Amino acid sequence: MAVDEARQNCGGDDQERLETPVSHLITSLLVAPDIAPIFAEEYRALRPRAPMPPIQVRFRRFTSLNTTIRLREGQIFVSLSDLLEGAPEAVLHSIAHILLAKLYRKAIERTHQMRYKRFASSAAVTRQTELIRTARGSKRYFGPEGRYYHLEEVFDALNLRFFGGLLGRPDLTWSEHHARRLLGHYDAAHNTIVVSRVFDRPSSPRYAIEYLLYHEMLHLKHPVRMRGLRRCVHSREFKAEEARFPQLAEALAFIKRIS
Repeated sequence: MAVDEARQNCGGDDQERLETPVSHLITSLLVAPDIAPIFAEEYRALRPRAPMPPIQVRFRRFTSLNTTIRLREGQIFVSLSDLLEGAPEAVLHSIAHILLAKLYRKAIERTHQMRYKRFASSAAVTRQTELIRTARGSKRYFGPEGRYYHLEEVFDALNLRFFGGLLGRPDLTWSEHHARRLLGHYDAAHNTIVVSRVFDRPSSPRYAIEYLLYHEMLHLKHPVRMRGLRRCVHSREFKAEEARFPQLAEALAFIKRIS
């Protein structure tokens, strides 16, 4: 490569990722010597005539299934989530292939890609990942009371109106900043709905906040499901219920103007 350092993530867009500051990662320096030969083998397969660089692999206590690789001063440094300890050797080969291929901008073989996706999307790994995110991750909480709107009041009104009051109330909080890209999200690991503070102003129509919160409440009612190797975030049932919101068109138009 033309650069001395590169960082790549094994996971791709199909995985839901938790963005966690470095201060929220507990970094264990557990060296994984038995895995370094796997990376060496996959390196040789990808670059048969290139000199073999020193390769260092460590397990770290990340808050998710993240893996990273970087090239620095001729050495390869790999960090693997400790959730991968005990993973099948074939899966580790696939992870090594994916990371090295990304690092050196090579084509990723479909066999390796599919093997890793099957592993990452399996019920056991998905459940363990959620437990780790809950135990190790943290959620910044700023409370439901804004200057103009109170999220708990809006939630309770929507709950009675659309869910018969049967939907359990999660933690509700305004975001720290006036985010315009991520306007709202439901974090299942921490059972929290976050709404961007950009909506907490007198010029925001109530129906826009109601729709945004209603959308996240539907995520609470219709959890993410796996269909084969793909995550189904907005199921047919989800979309059908979302379409019942009376001022859907007006809310979407307002959201489009501010985002």
